[in-house]
Amino acid sequence: MDSTNDIAEFLASRRARITPDMAGLPAYGKRRVPGLRREEVASLAGVSVEYYRRLERGNVSGASESVLEALAAALQLDDAERAHLFDLARAANPIAPKRRRPVQQRIRPVVQQILDTIGAPALVRNARVDYLGANALGRALYAPLFESREQPANSARFTFLDPAAADFYPDWDRVSSDLVAHLRSEAGRNPYDRGLSDLVGELSTRSEEFRVRWAAHNVRFHQTGVKRIHHPVVGELHLNYEAMELAADTGLTISVYAAEPGSASAQALDLLASWTATPDGVPHAG
Repeated sequence: MDSTNDIAEFLASRRARITPDMAGLPAYGKRRVPGLRREEVASLAGVSVEYYRRLERGNVSGASESVLEALAAALQLDDAERAHLFDLARAANPIAPKRRRPVQQRIRPVVQQILDTIGAPALVRNARVDYLGANALGRALYAPLFESREQPANSARFTFLDPAAADFYPDWDRVSSDLVAHLRSEAGRNPYDRGLSDLVGELSTRSEEFRVRWAAHNVRFHQTGVKRIHHPVVGELHLNYEAMELAADTGLTISVYAAEPGSASAQALDLLASWTATPDGVPHAG
């Protein structure tokens, strides 16, 4: 990961999306850029134009927290974008400590025991969306991912490299964009993660769809939401999900899925659960 280049492109991309009207500024003269001019951002942030130009070139060495906060306000960053800006600034500062998360390649037995007691689909993933464990219903729900030829099991690898993902995710475009935005956030938080760098390199080489989304520099938190899945055995499901961090295992989260009681999705999950309880298990996706 190139922190200097990343922060330069991130600031430029955020500036391009803010119009003068959004910033409460008069729109005068012919504009050669789609969003704010550099001098307008500098004025809104209370810094000199030359200083802002230096920041947008990726030179954030010595930038104070108050300057970063002013930039976040001027560029109307949301919580995920603000956190990303601070992460990029920290990574690009040569005197800042380099944060490294411990590599966690497998889940502890007690975590698997907890997964197995949950009566809903539950899976454990790391920050780069490798799936490290699941209960029986979680594995059945995500059978196409776990059975994919694209291994090790990883949400982004499956989504961008396995043609089955387009059928599995009816909202493929949104799912894929959210995934890349999550990986962008993680790359800013932990630019020294060799596994993440390798994954981004693999996906960038093999998927044009990934490259386009990666270049957009969008970021988001991936903690809660609604996912629509077309399961090859039980059909379409609309599921709410929550991702919760495992406090004792830095970088690992457990995601649990639930359907509205009495809904068709709940009935489909019940059917999936009944199959997981049979000796032969759930029919394979293929």
